[in-house]
Amino acid sequence: MVAVEIPGDVKEILDEPVFVHMGTVDPDGSPQLSIVWIERQGDIIRISSVEGRAKPHNLRRDPRCSLSFAPLEDPYRNIVMRGRAVSFENAGMGLIDRLARKYLGSERYEWARPGQVRVDIDIEIDRISG
Repeated sequence: MVAVEIPGDVKEILDEPVFVHMGTVDPDGSPQLSIVWIERQGDIIRISSVEGRAKPHNLRRDPRCSLSFAPLEDPYRNIVMRGRAVSFENAGMGLIDRLARKYLGSERYEWARPGQVRVDIDIEIDRISG
């Protein structure tokens, strides 16, 4: 698949603290779905997770994913983006701290546990609908 450009109105929505439902594929082929915080860098969507959790495990095995969300002021408008994970980086707390500022207004992410290893995942979008 070829990455697509995210339209300007969708970029504006993604730059707000909108909650995104992210679907990945479990090893048995069933869907795995959870709410994620996201950061947009150009046309790349970035999430932060913890090594050992389902999302990084599933995306390394099968990089396909779906992201679904609605604008905060228009909850009946559903936007769905399909894409694939293209990058995994153990980059520390930088991304999750930025996400805590965006979503909570906190200076840093306060729920980190000792020994957890954060993984930042970049997602290229292949298709957008809604």
